[in-house]
Amino acid sequence: MRVAVIDHDKCNPDKCGHFLCERVCPVNRMGGEAIIIDEDRHKPVIQEASCTGCGICVHKCPFNAITIVNLPEQLEEDCVHRYGVNGFVLYRLPVVKEGMVVGILGPNGIGKTTAVKILAGQLLPNLCGDNDSWDNVIKAFRGNELQNYFEKLKNREIKPVVKPQYVDLIPKVVKGKVRELLRKADERGIFDKIVKELELENILDREIQHLSGGELQRVAIAAAVLRDADFYFFDEPSSYLDIRQRLKAAKLIRKLAEEGKSVLTVEHDLAVLDYLSDIIHVVYGKPGAYGIFSMPKGTRVGINVFLNGYLPDENVRFRPYEIRFKKMSERKSQAGEVLVEYPHLVKDYGGFRLEVEGGELYKGEVVGIVGPNGIGKTTFVKMLAGVEKPTEGKVEWELKVSYKPQYITADYEGTVFELLSRIDASKLMSSFYKTELL
Repeated sequence: MRVAVIDHDKCNPDKCGHFLCERVCPVNRMGGEAIIIDEDRHKPVIQEASCTGCGICVHKCPFNAITIVNLPEQLEEDCVHRYGVNGFVLYRLPVVKEGMVVGILGPNGIGKTTAVKILAGQLLPNLCGDNDSWDNVIKAFRGNELQNYFEKLKNREIKPVVKPQYVDLIPKVVKGKVRELLRKADERGIFDKIVKELELENILDREIQHLSGGELQRVAIAAAVLRDADFYFFDEPSSYLDIRQRLKAAKLIRKLAEEGKSVLTVEHDLAVLDYLSDIIHVVYGKPGAYGIFSMPKGTRVGINVFLNGYLPDENVRFRPYEIRFKKMSERKSQAGEVLVEYPHLVKDYGGFRLEVEGGELYKGEVVGIVGPNGIGKTTFVKMLAGVEKPTEGKVEWELKVSYKPQYITADYEGTVFELLSRIDASKLMSSFYKTELL
């Protein structure tokens, strides 16, 4: 079975010599039609039935917009959803079990969130065709553990709740104070208990739009747990949280399963996933092209499979290398050349005051800053980078500082290449940038 995917955001026919992929395709050159042109969208379409999988168009495309992969024929029966012609394809879904936490482990862009949306009833899977009803979905999963689940979902006999992945978008759709939001969400009468467990007392009277990423994450988790549901879906619940807060959130989610609820969580933190999950699905494939859910595995087995990059029971190597953790020896302290010094600094926000003792940074040194959220780590870095002005003290450096902010906002209109070219176009041609960044 052959799958062809075109990233239409990258594809630019006007800049490649007018549909270069169509012109170099051997099938097209012999009079066939493996690649045709969609005149309405002004984009190429690869007809998978006619494509030979030679890969010439993949290598010739100057924008790396084309992906062609050969997959086992038996996967065709497991196709769950496809985002249009030559779009991303999702194969299989994770199981949902009462009284258990099911973990999902895999890279970004592989279909984890799509699976969550389908199981939550937010997205009707098209079964890689033109399906338009839940009856067909139930029929497709006949004899599968999910058949009964989809029947109940269709008949509204179960109530799913989703904690979204991108909590930074919450202030754009939700207004008001934290207390008001959580009171409205509290369907189980456990408001005080959840507020205490997630340490939300100090932010209850704050406006949603004034919360940090970690605070938004805890509020989103609290809002989900306060709802009275049968199935709970947590999409990346540990992002933005420090270690202590991650464990508190994990314990709270774990309690839902102990109460007999079904829980599914997408998580990248292996330690949290190990503590949280009863079973794990490893998701593999090619980000942006296709994703495949493995069969369920025990937590430790699933994590080791992910690290090894090999599924022994399916005889699939989904990564050409193992992920190994190096055993680091203690580094010896040695004298170095001072790069810069900074004085005693103070930043006073009224309700929060940060004091920083003076110090120095050495050439070739990597300095880590450890501490809980909201303690002033980002404020300290912002003062050193010149983004924030100290209330007391002054940072005066005759050197260039590059600063990567904590919270990312896509406020640039244009492509990634155009943005990086504005910074230093000459470096984009180096082998390091091409292999590591682009």
